[in-house]
Amino acid sequence: MKRGLYILFLAFITSNLVLAKVSKKEKKALIDLYESTNGAHWIKKWDLNAPVSSWYGVTVEDNHVVEISLFRNNLMGKLPASIGKLTYLTKLNLAFNSITGEIPKEIVFLDNLKTLKLEMNRIKGDLPKQLGNLAGLQELTMFNNFITGKIPESIGQMASLKVLNLSSNNLRGEIPNSLGSLEDLEVLGLFENSLYGSIPNEMGNLSNLKELVLANNQLNGAIPEEFGQLASLEVLQIQNNEFNSFKNLQMMDSKQFLVFDYDKDEENLDFRDLNFSKSRMADTKFNDED
Repeated sequence: MKRGLYILFLAFITSNLVLAKVSKKEKKALIDLYESTNGAHWIKKWDLNAPVSSWYGVTVEDNHVVEISLFRNNLMGKLPASIGKLTYLTKLNLAFNSITGEIPKEIVFLDNLKTLKLEMNRIKGDLPKQLGNLAGLQELTMFNNFITGKIPESIGQMASLKVLNLSSNNLRGEIPNSLGSLEDLEVLGLFENSLYGSIPNEMGNLSNLKELVLANNQLNGAIPEEFGQLASLEVLQIQNNEFNSFKNLQMMDSKQFLVFDYDKDEENLDFRDLNFSKSRMADTKFNDED
């Protein structure tokens, strides 16, 4: 009798799993993504007649799409505006593909998102001004694209952000003061852009920051005195800019650094100057499947 009940219970669970399916709205958004990024030529394709939960890189929980991970899967084309309808997404990883066009402004509707990885694509245009609406985001990586315009001031609203890497783009303008509000930030990469102006003093508030890479920009002025507050910093790279004074670096403890690179040899500054390729920021480009 007990065995019969157990079999019935398993059958019930299995049937519910089989019957479980995402809403038409979410499935349509996935199909839009497939079609707009040339799904027929993906390395691992989707069978659009099969249940969504069986599609490669798609995770479904409680009948909702919560993750899309299509790392290095030969996506080509633009991201559709309907991606903003996948409002239960917590992770979107489309890194190392050939995605073109602009980031759809509707992406800011994904307010459950914790991870957004779009690096190593061919994305152009400005970052959405309301990017800060993704207040729960913990990791944002878009390096090695063709993104232009300014870093939006709203980025300071991402209070949970731990990793921000916008390096190797065509960003211009000043670093927004609001970045100093990201008190949980551990990694900040903005190298190889066209950023100018002075480093905001507010960045001295980033007490959890371990990696700060601002190399290869047009930043100027003096290094902020507040950098002396960055006690967790292990990687600091500010070379190939237009700074006129490094004096305030003396406020920092040189023993804390694993990697430190800057341009000018100033008297009484004695920092360990190691190879840039050893920093985790550089390694990130080639180890991004998570």
